[in-house]
Amino acid sequence: MPADPSSSPALRASDAERDRIIELLHAAVADGRLDAVEFDERLNAALAARTVDELAPLIADLIAVPGSDGALALPFAGPPAEPAAELLTIKERHGLVRRDGRWTLPHRLALRTVWCDVMLDLTSAVRSASELVIELRVNGGNVELVLAPGMVVNANELSVRHSTAAISRDAGDNTPETLHVRLVGRMRHGRLDTRWQAPRQ
Repeated sequence: MPADPSSSPALRASDAERDRIIELLHAAVADGRLDAVEFDERLNAALAARTVDELAPLIADLIAVPGSDGALALPFAGPPAEPAAELLTIKERHGLVRRDGRWTLPHRLALRTVWCDVMLDLTSAVRSASELVIELRVNGGNVELVLAPGMVVNANELSVRHSTAAISRDAGDNTPETLHVRLVGRMRHGRLDTRWQAPRQ
């Protein structure tokens, strides 16, 4: 007897598929189709989803059916630049560090630099969680964070000595929070700046 199709196991969701859904949710909250509460609920559901069937309802009311004049279609990008890592460590001495474009944010980023210029552009990055922890061990040089509206910075756990820190908590435009950036660790003899700009299209 042939197997009952209804008994077929659900297709497991990949990390790339979860990242894709999260990107669509970020785009929807940015253009006002989701509020902060709905975004948080759907983000948590996307991160916990194990099958494609669990992911699909999270964006069913946010994408257009082909040939319809309904909801605006969200742009589909390719797969994430790389799988999300639990920890990404950047080490450099007397050099230049630059991360920008479409890169996948880890859950925790450790910055170990000595007299370097560092630029971390998060505006087009693929977010793997609602919080990014950046642990600094910086001696000399400059660190610049480029952020998109909706990203909120918390530097209460960062120790700064013989340094200049120009840190704004958010963009100041009341955009719903989409990513919490927590700065921890220490900076010595350096400068830390944050600035906000619209995400690249």
